[in-house]
Amino acid sequence: MPELFIDGPRHRIAYRRAGAGRPLVLLHPLALSGEVWGTYGALLAQSFDVIAPDARGHGHSGWDGEPFGVDDLADDVAALLDGLGLETALVGGMSMGGSTAVSFAGRHPSRTERLLLADTTAWYGADAPATWEARAQGVVAKPRQAQVAFQADRWFTAGFRERDADEVNRVVEIFLRTDSRAHAEACRALGTMDSRRLLPAITAPTLVVTGEEDYATPPAMGKAIADGVPAGSALVLPALRHMSLVEDPGLAGLTAEFLAAEGARL
Repeated sequence: MPELFIDGPRHRIAYRRAGAGRPLVLLHPLALSGEVWGTYGALLAQSFDVIAPDARGHGHSGWDGEPFGVDDLADDVAALLDGLGLETALVGGMSMGGSTAVSFAGRHPSRTERLLLADTTAWYGADAPATWEARAQGVVAKPRQAQVAFQADRWFTAGFRERDADEVNRVVEIFLRTDSRAHAEACRALGTMDSRRLLPAITAPTLVVTGEEDYATPPAMGKAIADGVPAGSALVLPALRHMSLVEDPGLAGLTAEFLAAEGARL
């Protein structure tokens, strides 16, 4: 997808756009960018107008260096839609992108047509602020290359890492280009996030998919979202980890079917 830019209220927002049809905003995981969607995004672009932004401080989107929260990332999504002249969109997100999508859909329910969430959570638990603060400090203390093994193990199954090293390396390269300071601030945003209160306000039909082997956001976290959303459902994906949609882009078929379905909003 070619890279494009719009001016948001706080910073420049970079995004990629391809395809035609109903607008579908795809929000990427922590420490990556809209480039991560790869084959999965290309397959969805056969049916939808896919818009894949970079979160603030990630990819080529701007960031003023100030602290931000997940709600701020969701506000950036609203600014993107405003800048593109879109009142509503289908919204999907994986990992941090899924958490951002929950915030957006809960605070902008009338703008969210359907909600697709992958390997994500609305709350990391009572210990999250301390855990994520420690991770944030590690992010800036260690060279990025030294963090790759930890990340790749969380993202992908061992079999996939052996079977498709080129795809793993593609994602790793995006990670290596990510600004460590923005990565650390996004860690803090996830640590302080608690969007459980927003779940009842989400009116969009919602599908939450989680890799069976995802130990970053286990299936129970996805089920908690689905249980809290009035029109939510959860699906566990066998033999996948935290980046299920990248490891198995064939899931574009299942998720496209959900996104294209007709159904009254609540």
